[in-house]
Amino acid sequence: MEKRKKKIKVSEMVLFAAAILLFFLFVYPVLFALMSAFKSNGDILKNPIGFPNSLYVQNFKDLFEQSDFTTAIIHSIFLTVVSEVLIVCIVPMAAFGIERRKSKATSFVYTYFLAGMMIPFHLYMFPLFKEMKVFRLFGNMAGPIVCYIAGSIAFGTLLYCSFLKGIPLEIEEAAMIDGCTPFQTFWKVTFPLLGPCTGSMVILNGLGIWNDYLMPYLVLPSGKAKTITVEIAGFVGQYTARWDIVFAGTVISIVPALAIFCMFQKYFVKGITAGAAKG
Repeated sequence: MEKRKKKIKVSEMVLFAAAILLFFLFVYPVLFALMSAFKSNGDILKNPIGFPNSLYVQNFKDLFEQSDFTTAIIHSIFLTVVSEVLIVCIVPMAAFGIERRKSKATSFVYTYFLAGMMIPFHLYMFPLFKEMKVFRLFGNMAGPIVCYIAGSIAFGTLLYCSFLKGIPLEIEEAAMIDGCTPFQTFWKVTFPLLGPCTGSMVILNGLGIWNDYLMPYLVLPSGKAKTITVEIAGFVGQYTARWDIVFAGTVISIVPALAIFCMFQKYFVKGITAGAAKG
């Protein structure tokens, strides 16, 4: 018993030390960005890891004066909100149809969706852009939104199907006996029970869309304000870089993402663990 207790204590200490190390690895970049956002560009170059001597807020003024950052914020919010709303409307219904209407056709569609997760984005990037030009989605806000929705279907279907397996069919059958159509049954009975799963989807896709750089940079028209990440990257040139402005924009972009994560954190953890256990 004493040997077991010693082993448990040693293992707990190792896990605790590993957790502390991971904590600093993840927190340090955020802390570094926060400190650099209130330092001048010269101070950052002289002493990158030093604390600011005073709250230097000129970086934030220069950010809005030297770029159309307000429009970039609006574009980022628009892309994230519209994409999230459409994803939450489309993906759960697709998973519901696959899980509750099992047949060879739905099994093929489910396998097809999962196979799409195995193909890296850079492999089909150029054909995708050509297809967007054919459908006149290139150069406007609809292009990234359609790509975000399509890109979320594979993992979203997997997550929702795993969660739907834990919802009893008797609940839906009782609703249909009371006169609900399949559409009403899903939205009024089943969908409210998918709250943890939906919270996970909102966080995972929302953070990915908010921080995405490649799609807005390539698809949205050049010469105009695009999104936050693209505008921030514009201050880093080949020979010069305004790191003070870059970190100021980074801090502004972190605040909404952090707020969304804090709001849906409990649903995120519950949805991931429930989906893993029921899958």
